[in-house]
Amino acid sequence: MTSSPAALPPEPPAWPAWSGTVERLAPPPAPGATAAALAWLEALGERAGWPPRALMALTLCADEALANVALHARTPGGEPARLWLACGPTDAGVALCIEDDGVPFDPTAQESPALATSLDEAHVGGHGLRLMRHYLHRMLYRRIPDRNVLLLEVAL
Repeated sequence: MTSSPAALPPEPPAWPAWSGTVERLAPPPAPGATAAALAWLEALGERAGWPPRALMALTLCADEALANVALHARTPGGEPARLWLACGPTDAGVALCIEDDGVPFDPTAQESPALATSLDEAHVGGHGLRLMRHYLHRMLYRRIPDRNVLLLEVAL
């Protein structure tokens, strides 16, 4: 009896390359950091002339991701995670790269919760990933030494 070789795990999706100038922001870990990051992102989109739908989609998804980092991401020592943002064009559109120094967490590996069948069964919250998956062209995660890296890409 022969045994078949174990199936190899699928290759991770290719990380898109930047195709133009990349803007960067490192907001301090303080109240208001999410609002400042979103204002920065909106200003970039307006200056670059992104279509309104793309700007709305990326801003909405960034708000969700940044709020989750602010609420949940902690360093191994328990301090709030720091953020580093990069935004720029890709071959498919425009992407926002969100890095934090929190403990490893891959949002792309999480399942979206089941939808409630009635308002009585519905719960507030917990549907951010569903929203992000709806609006984004691509959402990728990778872990580099001591940092979570989440890429949010919208098509133009």
